[in-house]
Amino acid sequence: MLNLQMAGGIAALVEAFAYIVGFAIMATLLNPGDTGEWTPARKLSFALERQSIFQALTILIYVVFGIVLVLLSVALHERLNGRSSDLMKVATPFGLIWAGLVIASGMVGSVGLEAVAALHAQDAEHAASVWTAIGAIQDGLGGGVEIVGGVWVLLSVLRRCAPARYQAP
Repeated sequence: MLNLQMAGGIAALVEAFAYIVGFAIMATLLNPGDTGEWTPARKLSFALERQSIFQALTILIYVVFGIVLVLLSVALHERLNGRSSDLMKVATPFGLIWAGLVIASGMVGSVGLEAVAALHAQDAEHAASVWTAIGAIQDGLGGGVEIVGGVWVLLSVLRRCAPARYQAP
């Protein structure tokens, strides 16, 4: 069985892979190019035309990323806890909270796209409004601004830079 540090290293590689694949897909398959005015209705139509790709990407860069982030957070906690355990007691919950927010954000986007696709067949204008609202919720949870993740990284780095008098022997 893998030890926690090995599993944390694998988790970090999976996260890097998710970002690389995510950026590549966004730059190619999900890049609309120069399409003129980008209205909510056009954004939704673009997403619905590529619904399978959008949902697969969302699952990868949000849900899978969030799941392995839990493992990485715990592994980093174990690895960095010795020198300044007080900072890690604060940093680790931010990593775990971030993981939950990222997973929730991805699920809102994925399930929301399915709901909007069904609505689009009946009322395209209303579907575009709902999709805009879903996007705001997804971004607020962690799809747009990664404040909680930034706090986790910052505290983990500060732990590394803590003066010797604040570090355990």
